[in-house]
Amino acid sequence: MKPHMKKLVLEAFIYLAWARVLKALPFSRVAPSLGIKMEESSYNRDRINQTVLLEISRAIHMASRRTWWESKCLVTAIAAMKMLERRGIDSTLYMGVTRDASGKMIAHAWLRSAHIYLTGADEKNMFTVVATFGKIIPSKGVQGSTSHG
Repeated sequence: MKPHMKKLVLEAFIYLAWARVLKALPFSRVAPSLGIKMEESSYNRDRINQTVLLEISRAIHMASRRTWWESKCLVTAIAAMKMLERRGIDSTLYMGVTRDASGKMIAHAWLRSAHIYLTGADEKNMFTVVATFGKIIPSKGVQGSTSHG
């Protein structure tokens, strides 16, 4: 693994731990830090940040498989969102629900930035979106989106 990716995986590991702690708190305390409720960041293709988005997604997936705590959908989505926020890149965290085969309600979370789904994309189509949290970062030059919608 290249040194750059090793650093990203270490960063992902740290943010996964932090997100796991947040998951243990009441959601009403955590929600304000996730962005603007029921807002979404732009879907516009972000060629400038595309490599960064893919690398963060890969780092989150690599690190989440190696944590000794549960690092499932909400934890990975929050960790990836915070890694993007650190770089001034917009994102949207989605929360969805559905019923499993026995009729039990189950939930899922996933994260999108521009046109790329960083976490949770494999199962997102099975869920009905019940909440979105748009993390819109004020433009800082090259990083981050300038148009939202």
